[in-house]
Amino acid sequence: MKQANDLKQLLRQIDHKSYPAYKDTRGSYRFPGYILNIDHVQGDPFASPSKVSIAVSGQEAGFPADTYDQPHKRIALQDHILRLFSRALGQYSFKARGSGKSGLIGVSRCGQEILERTACQMDPKNGSLLVRMEVGFPADGRRINSGELIKILFDFLPECIPQSLYYKKLDARKVQKVKELSEDQYYIRQQIKARKLTAFVANGTILPRESGVSARPMKNAVPFRSPSSLEITLDLPNHGPLTGMGIPQGITLIVGGGYHGKSTLLKALELGVYDHIAGDGREYVATDDTAVKIRAEDGRSIKKADISMFINNLPNDRDTRAFSTEDASGSTSQAANVIEAMEADTRLFLIDEDTCATNFMVRDDLMQRVVHRDQEPITPFIERVRQIYQEQGISSVIVAGSSGSYFHVADTILQMNQYKPMDITELAKQEAKAFPLTCEDAPKAAPPTTSRCPRQSSSFRKNDRIKMKTMGKDAFSINKETVDLRYVEQLVDSEQTTALAYLLKYMELHCFDGRTPLKDIIPRLSAQLHEKGLASINESSYLSSNLAMPRPQEIYACIDRYRGLML
Repeated sequence: MKQANDLKQLLRQIDHKSYPAYKDTRGSYRFPGYILNIDHVQGDPFASPSKVSIAVSGQEAGFPADTYDQPHKRIALQDHILRLFSRALGQYSFKARGSGKSGLIGVSRCGQEILERTACQMDPKNGSLLVRMEVGFPADGRRINSGELIKILFDFLPECIPQSLYYKKLDARKVQKVKELSEDQYYIRQQIKARKLTAFVANGTILPRESGVSARPMKNAVPFRSPSSLEITLDLPNHGPLTGMGIPQGITLIVGGGYHGKSTLLKALELGVYDHIAGDGREYVATDDTAVKIRAEDGRSIKKADISMFINNLPNDRDTRAFSTEDASGSTSQAANVIEAMEADTRLFLIDEDTCATNFMVRDDLMQRVVHRDQEPITPFIERVRQIYQEQGISSVIVAGSSGSYFHVADTILQMNQYKPMDITELAKQEAKAFPLTCEDAPKAAPPTTSRCPRQSSSFRKNDRIKMKTMGKDAFSINKETVDLRYVEQLVDSEQTTALAYLLKYMELHCFDGRTPLKDIIPRLSAQLHEKGLASINESSYLSSNLAMPRPQEIYACIDRYRGLML
């Protein structure tokens, strides 16, 4: 392995040469306390920045083994280290000057959720660290300015690395707090399963966010307080006793006036599939980690989904047991979303009336009298929700503000009043007796039987180079095919979207053989990711620094919205 001085000497030799001469710097260099890897060099100063990684041995990093000996603790520690490193680098980005992206020093910017990322990885066996980042190698025009790169690699990074990546330089109390919170969050999730709950929301939680474009907690917001009938106390390993609302399995309805916090509570439950950092206000909100937000999604594509549980007897006699369309209606898309979530092994539907197709959710008595069941292809969700719970074990949390029909089928009914939940189950059930449903349950339907076996797209067989581009959190393109993920609302980071693009590429090349069902492919892939990480799907000479782990449910959602899927 080369030494740091070898790199400095090389940089001085190529100063003022044409920009491609920077490619000679690729390789590994030993600096005091760490190894600098130049993994990929950009083609010119206006191209995507160069990829650089920092490797620190477990002995040099020095983190106690009990801070990373379990996956949940390791991921929380990696997140903490990455936030510290990002903050330290922020002081130096673009302080080295030049053309294009010269002087950029970038690393993943973490949000409120704690995600496993390729930007910072710790070896669970020995505590060694690998941190990946991007650096814009400086240039004047298209001529190398190695003096400015020397500043970055020999002045700026040696200042940032010790204060972020070495345990002895960190605040040990904060590291301990990160570990303790991760242990408590893991314990809550175990208790959700053991107590047959769908979610837990601690008293004192701050649900409202700062604004529509900020995920930080709102100042002076009303703290959450559980109704006494749903209150439970968990004895957390570090926090000690923690009291809050346990939402039981079954069908839960959330009602209330506008602006009183119904959708805010549901949003917290949607994102409760992830752990949150201390100070977020929702760090003690935990939802069944398979939960899926269900909504209408006009215009999405559907590929051979068995939606016969909800839609039958179409006027054109189309087969709804293997239904396909390139432009689904609201009700059809929502039916497909339910069936696909079932295929993804969800145990909890999260539904907000505001984003649903009305005719999919309910048909009122008058409409049923005027348009007879025999004339309506859609069996609304209200007539299936009980069967889905009893036979499939899938619970539902439903927000409703305009229709009281779900009072009849709900097991638990909450009313949000000025952000405070009240258990009104008995009152609502009593009042509902005066408004009986014409038909509470439709005839029993067989569970969906779709067994889709994707085959490789011809575009992946012909092209050696597969082009991918991420468009923020909402979409990515692969081989000029755009995968629209705008309405996959539990994606929280653009790095998850990028990871989905890599996963789709990997599946096209290695998994889609026309024989193996999707139902088998994704669990196997998820197990591979759990055991080996996102590095196991990487096929280039370096691993991208901007990937974050998606859930299996989002991998399914990505495939389901991929118009290039061959079945």
